[in-house]
Amino acid sequence: MMAASKPVEPQSGSSLPRWQLALLIGTPIVLGVGAVYLWNRSKTKDSPGKRNGERTTPEGSASPVQGQDGGATNSFSLPSILDNQTDLSTFYQNRAAAYEQQMMWTEVVQDCTQAVEMNPRYIKALFRRAKALERLDNKKECLEDVTAVCILEAFQNQQSMLLADKVLKLLGKEKAKDKYKNRDPLMPSPQFIKSYFSSFTDDIISQPLQKGEKKDEDKDNEGEAAEVTESSGYLKAKQYMEEENYDKIISECTKEVESGGRYTAEALLLRATFYLLIGNATGAQPDLDRVINMEDANIKLRANALIKRGSMYMQQQQPMMSTQDFNMAAEIDTRNADVYHHRGQLKILLDQVEEAVGDFDECILLRPDSALAQAQKCFALYRQAYTGNSQSQVQTAMDGFEDVIRRFPKCAEGYALYAQALTDQQQFGKADQMYNKCIDLEPDNATTYVHKGLLQLQWKQDLDLGLDLISKAIEIDNKCDFAYETMGTIEVQRGNLDKAIDMFNKAINLAKSEMEMAHLYSLCDAAYAQTEVARKYGLKPPTL
Repeated sequence: MMAASKPVEPQSGSSLPRWQLALLIGTPIVLGVGAVYLWNRSKTKDSPGKRNGERTTPEGSASPVQGQDGGATNSFSLPSILDNQTDLSTFYQNRAAAYEQQMMWTEVVQDCTQAVEMNPRYIKALFRRAKALERLDNKKECLEDVTAVCILEAFQNQQSMLLADKVLKLLGKEKAKDKYKNRDPLMPSPQFIKSYFSSFTDDIISQPLQKGEKKDEDKDNEGEAAEVTESSGYLKAKQYMEEENYDKIISECTKEVESGGRYTAEALLLRATFYLLIGNATGAQPDLDRVINMEDANIKLRANALIKRGSMYMQQQQPMMSTQDFNMAAEIDTRNADVYHHRGQLKILLDQVEEAVGDFDECILLRPDSALAQAQKCFALYRQAYTGNSQSQVQTAMDGFEDVIRRFPKCAEGYALYAQALTDQQQFGKADQMYNKCIDLEPDNATTYVHKGLLQLQWKQDLDLGLDLISKAIEIDNKCDFAYETMGTIEVQRGNLDKAIDMFNKAINLAKSEMEMAHLYSLCDAAYAQTEVARKYGLKPPTL
């Protein structure tokens, strides 16, 4: 897992959200925003363009009316006698097309509205009105219109899908910006926090304390040289970590920092880490900056701070600044396996797979027992082979996974990544076995149950078993936002839109970053738009 709670989408590829990669243990390969509309898209035999009485009249066939002076004016006339409602709706739509060419967006909306009132399932008028509403910055009504169009076209038209995706992203960002800024900090579950810290091997602040005085030279290697006493806020914070009493850590670190204690650098880094965990990047950054700029601080502390700040930048979609931090960490601490491990994941997110494999190799060279780096290297090679359509390289990567789970049979992450690759290859039975191995090793890992539940849907179309497994995930960890998000997506496909919205709202309240919250708002808005479309036009997409 990268130091950030969740990654961002790759910089290239599909326009639909893909920023939660299988690379990160405990996070899903996210379904794109479009998937919340339709999981298994039903193909329709009817051509979407010629139904419901649509005319094939050219869209711009209406002509400007000549004014008294013979010049064109910004108004268009309709025939005065039209008995057929369908014909009349077509004329309104055609006049809207002419207004559109003159960028008269309000008039476009008015005429398309007239057309839709006469012919409620008039795709061309609905889509033209959606585009005009976008120009008028009326995103909510734009989304409703384009949702209706997507459903009527059975999700076969790329233009309408792209507009829906664009508007959903904009709405999500707007809502998340306000909500995230004013949210109450929320500590993740103990399972998530332990999983987070387990992704570091050279992290001083996550190591257990040892009582007794240490030699000065030991401090350079281990970072802590003093006897554990009650007077140190940092040492109290470390004790609370061991007790999983996480809510008290930030305040104890603050005492250490304000008193100028001997563990100021460690306290700053630990406080910053928990700020990141509760989603407070604004609070974390000054602390990370201070540690990074402490030239006399332990080099492991500074490198760890650079990894975490670099991950934070990536989460904020600042890949250049992120790369700079990781490169600086590699320069100041050349033999720190964590730097290469986490930079490798950054390279995966940037679709720089060859460089990622090089970083994983460096991590493995420094720590041959790093099962996670070995598994992630296999996953990187698999992705490269899969996207390059090289079946021989795919098989090489799959053989690599077999080698990893043979050499590291207690590495749950190895089984999880292998299971996702197997699912890609539609080897569902074996993927299910891998998820069972994960559960045997980590019975409290909620995300594994969600992945296994999704597998049942894809493999056996067993909705009940899939939902039971995802419910089990929520029972294990009621702060597992991935479980609520997945449950919401499934409920959309079942047609239970109110329940879906409730699930998405629960996930929103648990979001660990503004980007993640924006994505969840997009899903929620998509479900809400469907409820409005169903109410207005009686349209619903096919359900599971």
